[in-house]
Amino acid sequence: MFIYITRAVPGVTLEILRSSLAGARVEVNPRDTNLSRDEIAVAAKGADAVICTLADPMDAALIGRLAPPMRVLATYAVGTNNIDLQAARELGVTVCNTPGVLTDATAEVAVGLILACARRFGEGERLTRGDRFTGWAPLFHRGQGVYGKTLGIVGAGRIGYRVAATMRHGFGCRVLYASRNRHSDWDESLGATHTGLESLLQESDFVSLHCPLTPQTRHLLDERRIGLMKPTAVLVNTARGPVVDETALVHALRQGVIAGAGLDVYEEEPRLAPGLAALENVVLLPHIGSATVETRDEMGRLCAQAVVDVLQGRVPPNVAG
Repeated sequence: MFIYITRAVPGVTLEILRSSLAGARVEVNPRDTNLSRDEIAVAAKGADAVICTLADPMDAALIGRLAPPMRVLATYAVGTNNIDLQAARELGVTVCNTPGVLTDATAEVAVGLILACARRFGEGERLTRGDRFTGWAPLFHRGQGVYGKTLGIVGAGRIGYRVAATMRHGFGCRVLYASRNRHSDWDESLGATHTGLESLLQESDFVSLHCPLTPQTRHLLDERRIGLMKPTAVLVNTARGPVVDETALVHALRQGVIAGAGLDVYEEEPRLAPGLAALENVVLLPHIGSATVETRDEMGRLCAQAVVDVLQGRVPPNVAG
């Protein structure tokens, strides 16, 4: 058997593959950069299984070049927006992802971005490092309080729920959520209110995005909808970059349409929209939502075990789509 992995992964991933699939050839992209479609097609030619990342464009054409013999495609991520699931099904390829294990880690980053933006941590850190801190003063570097404010969650999945619970129980926030359906656990355990997206944007002090990237959610937060937010509001995105029109966001931040933004994902990742990096009222992270040792190891375990299950004739529990 031949398993190809498009980026270096935690050692536990390789250990599971090699111990469970005796004699299998496991190859890993040796470069510290993402591969193009053609490079993946060449490197993974003849592979029975491929482990990819969210940055790999696993479209119908590429899947068609690999299957057969590829039988399983395990993505080192929760989202599958980079994979043509229909093409995979038609070619008999099982697609697996890593749900559940990165909920806490990503929620931590979202909450951290809310706090960092509200209290202007990024600006303060740069100011202090730049030797521009001249001492405490009553009007110096004032931000916004977080306790008791209104939090709007867009997308009522696991991560959104954990962020909402943390802010509700830890900071006494009122919680609004926008999703296709009402969820009784949100209503009962969080006292949350299900509402429409535009009402949520108008009422929330902090808006945190947790929806998947689909054709319907691309640029969900465009110029018009960002304009509905309060001038004191903060927008946080730990979901997928293209959910936000980044050019419109830069304009809104420059013009004071909203007070700030915290981003861990970007529309043309890793490139930033022109002008974004120069803004003081935005906190920028390098897509580290799941970047804890424990979480990344567990994601690797899930990918490896999914590959083992399929190649040994079992149906893994984490089949996507």
